[in-house]
Amino acid sequence: MMNNKLMTSTPEQELKIRIRDILLNALAVSSGAIDAVSFLDLGKVFSAFMTGNIAFLGLRAARATGPDWTSIFAAVFGFAVGVYLSTRIVRPSETFGIWSQRVTVALCVSLIAHAAFLSVWFASSGRPSVGVVPVLLGSWSFAMGMQSAAVRRLHVDGVFTTAATATIIFLAGDLANWPATTKERRRLTGVLASLFVGATAGGLLSVHAHIYAPVLPFVITVVVVATAAFALGNLDA
Repeated sequence: MMNNKLMTSTPEQELKIRIRDILLNALAVSSGAIDAVSFLDLGKVFSAFMTGNIAFLGLRAARATGPDWTSIFAAVFGFAVGVYLSTRIVRPSETFGIWSQRVTVALCVSLIAHAAFLSVWFASSGRPSVGVVPVLLGSWSFAMGMQSAAVRRLHVDGVFTTAATATIIFLAGDLANWPATTKERRRLTGVLASLFVGATAGGLLSVHAHIYAPVLPFVITVVVVATAAFALGNLDA
């Protein structure tokens, strides 16, 4: 449920909330695209969906077919470091509102990892060697960890822009309280749809415009950061 401070929001706050929800959807599109490209082009390893990577570790431990150990560990470690750093950035302020400037800062830092990924990707013409793949996975996973922790800072129930399981749990739970959860259902459905759209777009780009596939999530994140700074920059909670 929404924070009590926001339940009696003014029209201006309602507009800010709608903008925030659009930005959350955009970030979900970005992470969906990243996981699609990661899985298709970086050794069947995810950069955002850590549950899948842990499952892959289990497969490898069972001596079943699975992605390379090094790539899996690079992704999980990069994600964890991203979460840690993002948490350090957003943690100093304990209260919260619609959007925090510290969230924008964390997302801005994540762009460094996106840019590093693109630099290596284009340098290898989109065909990285086996030794370079873990570096790319670590970079993108770091960015996704940063994004995950930053979004968590917003305290929007059920919204995880880098994974769908918790969002589905919250959405299905809201069905049991249908009249009181209209806005929450709309928000959660939007995030799930955005993950699907992002994965679809990432897959299409990977197949039909391979070299440019990683540009999509970078551009989306740039737009989110710019929009947050311009439209939500006066909110520091």
